[in-house]
Amino acid sequence: MPMLGNGVVGILSESVNKWERRAPLTPSHCARLLHSGRDKSGVARIVVQPSTKRIHHDVLYEDVGCQISEDLSECGLVLGIKQPKLEMILPDRAYAFFSHTHKAQRENMPLLDKILAERVSLYDYELIVGDNGRRLLAFGKFAGRAGMIDFLHGLGQRYLSLGYSTPFLSLGASYMYSSLAAAKAAVISVGEEISTLGLPSGICPLVFIFTGSGNVSLGAQEIFKLLPHTFVEPSRLPELFGKAKDQHGGASKRIFQVYGCVVTSEDMVEHKDPTKGFDKADYYTHPEHYNPVFHKKIAPYASVIVNCMYWEQRFPRLLSTQQIQDLVRKGCPLVGISDITCDIGGSLEFVNRTTSIDSSFFRYDPLSDSYHDDLEGNGLVCQAVDTLPTEFAKEASQHFGDILLEFIGSLSSTVDFTELPSHLRRACIAHGGALTTFYEYIPRMRKSDSEDVSDNLAKGHSNKKKHNLLVSLSGHLFDQFLINEALDIIEAAGGSFHLVKCQVGQSTEALSFSELEVGADDSAVLDQIIDSLTSLANASENNRDQISGINRISLRIGKVQETATQKGPGTKGTSSVLIIGAGRVCRPAAELLASFGSPSHQMQKTCMETDFEWQNDIRVLVASLYLKDAEEVIEGIPNAEAVQLDVSDHKSLCKCISQVEIVISLLPASCHVMVANACIELKKHLVTASYIDDSMSKLDEKAKGAGITILGEMGLDPGIDHMMAMKMINHAHVRKGKIKSFTSYCGGLPSPAAANNPLAYKFSWSPAGAIRAGRNPAIYLFNGKTVQVDGDSLYDSAEKFRIADLPAFALECLPNRNSLVYGDIYGIGKEASTIFRGTLRYEGMA
Repeated sequence: MPMLGNGVVGILSESVNKWERRAPLTPSHCARLLHSGRDKSGVARIVVQPSTKRIHHDVLYEDVGCQISEDLSECGLVLGIKQPKLEMILPDRAYAFFSHTHKAQRENMPLLDKILAERVSLYDYELIVGDNGRRLLAFGKFAGRAGMIDFLHGLGQRYLSLGYSTPFLSLGASYMYSSLAAAKAAVISVGEEISTLGLPSGICPLVFIFTGSGNVSLGAQEIFKLLPHTFVEPSRLPELFGKAKDQHGGASKRIFQVYGCVVTSEDMVEHKDPTKGFDKADYYTHPEHYNPVFHKKIAPYASVIVNCMYWEQRFPRLLSTQQIQDLVRKGCPLVGISDITCDIGGSLEFVNRTTSIDSSFFRYDPLSDSYHDDLEGNGLVCQAVDTLPTEFAKEASQHFGDILLEFIGSLSSTVDFTELPSHLRRACIAHGGALTTFYEYIPRMRKSDSEDVSDNLAKGHSNKKKHNLLVSLSGHLFDQFLINEALDIIEAAGGSFHLVKCQVGQSTEALSFSELEVGADDSAVLDQIIDSLTSLANASENNRDQISGINRISLRIGKVQETATQKGPGTKGTSSVLIIGAGRVCRPAAELLASFGSPSHQMQKTCMETDFEWQNDIRVLVASLYLKDAEEVIEGIPNAEAVQLDVSDHKSLCKCISQVEIVISLLPASCHVMVANACIELKKHLVTASYIDDSMSKLDEKAKGAGITILGEMGLDPGIDHMMAMKMINHAHVRKGKIKSFTSYCGGLPSPAAANNPLAYKFSWSPAGAIRAGRNPAIYLFNGKTVQVDGDSLYDSAEKFRIADLPAFALECLPNRNSLVYGDIYGIGKEASTIFRGTLRYEGMA
C-alpha cells in the first residue's frame, strides 16, 4: 500500500542526545488531531515510538488514542525533533525534523545521502517560514531562558568559591524545576532576597552584558528582569562603574540591584575611517572596514557576558584570547561567560568546547591560558551548552506543537509535495529520491567542497582556467535560495567555480558568506559572469530584506572592487532616521517609521505564539532646539531617541546627520538649505515637508554629485495632483490636442460631520502655518489676463464653488500661490489662456 499521504503519523523516540526530552507533538496536540477526524485534520492514526525519557509518558499518548509501537512502517509521515539514526529511516515516507542539511553541511551529508537513497520526502522545520521570511518553528527564547537560569545557578557557586555568599546559591539549574513557571518563581525568590538583604559590595556593580536583540537575548533578559535591576546604555557604563565604586565603599555595605546592558554590532565595532560612523549595511557587506572595540568600551565594565548573537569568521571577534588576557591583567571585573550561542572558538575565541546540561561549566584562566573542569581557582567560569531548550521540554514541546499543528494535515495527507502550500514546498529538501528545485545547489556545493583548495592550488591547476577571480558573496544565500541564482549564472556562462570558504548562518536572521574562485578560459566570459553577479547584487526592488533592510545578497570581487550597492548611501532600506523639528507633524512621522521595524498588534500576537525573532532595525532620532520637546514627541515610541540640536551649529548638525542614513527636516522652509548642505557634505538623503523653492533647486547638481536624493513635499499637493495633471495633458498632446484652460483644485477637507468648529477645518500640521498660508499672495492667468492677489486680500478673493453632483457641499475656492510657473512646468504656457490652481475650503472659513 502507498505510504505517502495515508494519514498515518509517526512520532520518533529521540535518540541523538540523552537530554533530548522534547516531542514534536504533545498528547493534547495528538488528541486534537485524532478527535477532529481525518476529514478535518488529515490524520487517521498516530503511532508513537515508546520512550522512557520523553517529557510526556507513553500512557498519556495512549489515553488520547495513539498507538504505542516501535514499528513505524505503516506511517506515511514521521515526525521528530532531531534526526533519527540512519538505520531507522524507512523508504518512501515523509520525514520532518531539524536535518541541518540545506546548507550542504559536511557532517550531515551521510544523512542526506540516506534520505535520497530511500526516496524520502524530507521537510526541515528550519525552512518553514512566514510571509516575512522569519522562521515559524524555533526555540530561541527557551535557549535564552534556560541559559540564563543555569548561569545564575553557576554564578552562585563561583562567588562562593571566591568567598562571597549570594542569593544565587539557592537557585537550581533549569532542568531541576518541574516547569518554566516554577523556575521563574525560584528566580523571583532570589530577586526578593537581593532586594531585602542585598549583594556584597565586593562584587558590585554586578553588570550583565547581553549581546544581540533577537529571541535568544530576549529570553535571557526575560529571566534577568525577574531580579531587581536597572538597564543602562553602553555609553553610560564608565559613568555607572565610577559612581558605583564611589558609593559601594566599605566591606559591609550591601547593594540591592543588578545592572543590565544590551549591546549590538554598533557598540562592538567602529569604522577604521574616523570620519565615518557605524553603518549596518556597510558592516555586513564590508566587515573588514571596521575595528573591534568591545574589549575597550564594553568588556572592561562587565561582570558577566551573556552572548546571544551569531558570529561568522569574517567579522571581528567579540573577544579574542589575547584581549581577554590583557583585560584580566588590567583587573577587569569579569567573572564569567554564558555563551548561549554555543559558537565554539567563535566570537569568544577562548570558549573552545561545549558543555553539557549536567556539567555546564568549565574554568578558563587567562593568565596561564589553561582550562579546568572545576569552579575553584583563578579565571572565568564559562558555559556553552548546545541543548538548552530541552531543559524546559514541556513548555518547548507545547510551543513547538502549537505551530506545527497547522501543517500536519497537509504533510500527512499529501502525496505530491507540489500540491502543498508554498511555505511547505520551500521546506521540502528532497522528494522521490531527488533534491527539489530549491536545493539543487547542494550537490554543486558538495562537489566543490570535495577537494581542499590548497591541494588544488598546489597542483597548479586552480579551476583549470586561464582567468580567475576571487568572488565573495554574502547575504541570504541559503534561506532565500540566492546561491542557486549565483551558481546558475557562473555555469550558464561556461565558467567554473571552486568553493574556498563557506560560513553558513545558523538562523534566517544570520547572513551567510561564500567565497568562490570563479574561472573562465576567456576573459570576456569572466567579465560577463561578474557583470551578471553584480546585477544580481544590485537588483533594485529585491536586494533588501523586507524586515532588516540589509542586502539579501552582496558582492565583492577580488577583495578590491566594490559594487554600486556597497559604495554610497543610494541604497534602499535604512537602519536609522533623523527627524529635525518636534512640531505637530513629528510624532506621527516617528510612530510610522518605528512601526516599519516593529510588528503590528496582530503580528505581536503571532510573534508571541510562534516565537518569531522580530528585528527592529529602524532607529529614529528626533532632534529639537529644546530637548524637552523632542522627549515629549518620542514618549512611548519604541526605538526612538531624543537629542538636542541647534541647526545653526554646523558641527553639531553634522554629528547628528553622520549617525543616520536619512534626514527628515520638519523645520520652517527657510532652514532647509543649511540642512541640505550638511546632507550633501555627508552624502545623506534628505526629505523635507516643504515645496522646493529656488534656494533648494540650486542644490540639484551638488546633490546629484553626492549621489543623494533631496525630496520635497510630494503628497496630494504637489504630488498626486501634478501627476494626474501631466497624465491628462500628455494624453491630449499625444492626440495633437492643445490645452486651452487648466484649472486644478485641492484641499484637505474634513468630512462634514467632523467640520464642527468655527473654521470648519481640521489641522494635521501647524495651525500657525495653516493660518499664515492664508496670507500668501497669489497670481494666476484667467482668460489671457494675469490676476494678482495680495496676501492681505486672499480670503476676500474667495469665490463660491459648487459641485453639480453634490449640491449640498457649500465650498469656496482660494487661489493657491503662483499658478503661472506651471505653464512652463506642464508645457502649456504658450497654449492655455487660463492657468489656475486653487484651494477648496468650506464656505465661511475666512
